[in-house]
Amino acid sequence: MGIRSYRPLTPGTRQATVSDFAEITKDKPEKSLVKYKHNTKGRNNRGVVTSRHRGGGHKRLYRIIDFRRDKRNLPAKVAAIEYDPNRNARIALLFYQDGEKRYILAPAGLTVGTLVIAGENAPFEVGNALPLFRIPLGTEVHNIELVPGKGGQMVRSAGGSAQVVAKEGDYVTIRLPSKEVRMVRKECYATIGKVGNADARNLQLGKAGRTRHLGRRPHVRGSVMNPVDHPHGGGEGRAPIGRSGPVTPWGKPALGVKTRNKKKRSSDLIVRRRGKG
Repeated sequence: MGIRSYRPLTPGTRQATVSDFAEITKDKPEKSLVKYKHNTKGRNNRGVVTSRHRGGGHKRLYRIIDFRRDKRNLPAKVAAIEYDPNRNARIALLFYQDGEKRYILAPAGLTVGTLVIAGENAPFEVGNALPLFRIPLGTEVHNIELVPGKGGQMVRSAGGSAQVVAKEGDYVTIRLPSKEVRMVRKECYATIGKVGNADARNLQLGKAGRTRHLGRRPHVRGSVMNPVDHPHGGGEGRAPIGRSGPVTPWGKPALGVKTRNKKKRSSDLIVRRRGKG
């Protein structure tokens, strides 16, 4: 993938960059693999805003992705690499030998015509899915299961990859992109390779309108509000927070405060937490 910039004819195009979509080989999605997805606009079942700054944006059809890779020991041919508006990674359309079609996350280097397969005895090639205990140490993997058979939940965004670093007993130790090191059951499946479209992180939206196209509404800083609206509000000019640290509009600590449940059972499987060297 490459990044394209515009001639600076307007303020909006001066900073904006877009993907060149060179790897995309098919424009329209497979009809049998899409479904309508209601845009909740950040509201719950009563219509009350529970997640601020959401709404608007372009309509999207949800592409049904095969995160489970549960069609075992049956080769599939990569028919196309497609764009997915619901994620920053690209998706690959697979045609299985029995006629079924499925989408998977497109790993870097996967090309049209390649054969991929999922199974315990699959070869160690990009796009193939295997249980972790079968994958050699040092291999880059993505779309990793946390619960056997549930489907990949970790390392699914563009450019992401984890590394298999150790095997002991019923668990395999992997190093995640966040530098967290944790153990996962050896029966859990993962896909070989790193997720494609790694340049997605380098794109510049360039103008507020492109943010609105993504369904994000304006975010107003608490410090410019009145005291009735936010704990940071009020004061003359640019006033400081006036508290020991920043808080949410409802007075809860914000920015850097750990929110993970200390009693979470899976904490025992974390060897080294993220951000610790």
